[in-house]
Amino acid sequence: MRRSLVLGNWKMNGTRSSAESLAKGIIAGLGEDVADIAVCVPYVFLNEIGQIVKNTRLGFGSQNVADKPSGAYTGEVSAAMLKEYGCKYALVGHSERRTYYGDTDQSVAARFCQAQDQGIIPVLCIGETLEEREQEKTFDVLTAQLDAVVAAAGIAGFNNAVIAYEPVWAIGTGRTATDEQAQEAHCFIRQYMAAKDQTVAENIQILYGGSAKPENAKGLFAMPDIDGGLIGGASLDAESFLKIYYSV
Repeated sequence: MRRSLVLGNWKMNGTRSSAESLAKGIIAGLGEDVADIAVCVPYVFLNEIGQIVKNTRLGFGSQNVADKPSGAYTGEVSAAMLKEYGCKYALVGHSERRTYYGDTDQSVAARFCQAQDQGIIPVLCIGETLEEREQEKTFDVLTAQLDAVVAAAGIAGFNNAVIAYEPVWAIGTGRTATDEQAQEAHCFIRQYMAAKDQTVAENIQILYGGSAKPENAKGLFAMPDIDGGLIGGASLDAESFLKIYYSV
């Protein structure tokens, strides 16, 4: 039986003091253990948040990881560095990285492998733009993004990974995917996995990353192939984030 995961992505928000307060607020509100829960924080807050979440149910991770193990790559942070801080997760291929910073399917696959080499769980973010959806290319886009990682890591690489489906057209645009639209994409992803390895398909957590909020989380999480959420803006408020967590 798959265990759900609610993963917050703080993006480029907060100060050290506000990040510490937010992490403490989330921990204080954790009652019944209904799912895995974690937050992906800006690099500069990893040390502080790592200390706060130690010996609690709240996990933490980074919002990216370098596609190389070390070297002359100014501004990058390696998986080995993240491991030293105790990161459990690392986002790879987030739509904002693909859109604004040129991450390609191949570089995302390399980041995926780098994280796994250090025992960090990569959270592979995949999804289509509005133009791609309107052209009915959603499944083609998802296939290409998954194929690149399978080529680099093998299907066995997904034994220790998470997938987050991000309909790019539903992030920060005011548009939202219906429960059924989200389920359709999640079902396709799981069927893609099943065609290669049934056990991987049955066990992998597939999160919805399209602007889930307390108001729509319950309906989304009730879908059979949605195993939780990658939460953006709503993860910046402890109360909202916890409401989503308890919607699983």
